[in-house]
Amino acid sequence: MEEASVRFEVVDINEILKTLPHRYPMLLIDRVINIRTDYSGIGIKNVTFNEPCFLGHFPERPVYPGVMMIEAMAQTAGVIGIKSVEGTEKPRAVYFLTIDKCKFRKPVMPGNTVEYHMRSIGRRKTMWWFHGEAKVDGAVVAEADVGAMLTD
Repeated sequence: MEEASVRFEVVDINEILKTLPHRYPMLLIDRVINIRTDYSGIGIKNVTFNEPCFLGHFPERPVYPGVMMIEAMAQTAGVIGIKSVEGTEKPRAVYFLTIDKCKFRKPVMPGNTVEYHMRSIGRRKTMWWFHGEAKVDGAVVAEADVGAMLTD
């Protein structure tokens, strides 16, 4: 199967801030790369020990929370959806609809770079469904199907 063409090579943090309503401490992606015309792309998160979640998760052995990886998948999907469809470039709210088939495979630690590989598996009006795989050094650490709705 031939790969779809790249529509946006890099969406940096400044463009993400213009696209999503999320802000610190809930903006969980640093950039999105290789947004393709088939509605796929890769969100990037550089995990550092300075993340607020590590104050309590867990002080003796910091592990990045799985729920934050799933939220980052949805944020990546939101950027892909908003940037890919003409007329949706203005900031919108992105609300979760569903989380299905979620699995956590390996812990993520400070110093890891997580890649959220997202691809569209369905769309109806303003509702989108994506399959996501979170990867560290090429190994899948989490996966899920997420659904979201874009609103004004």
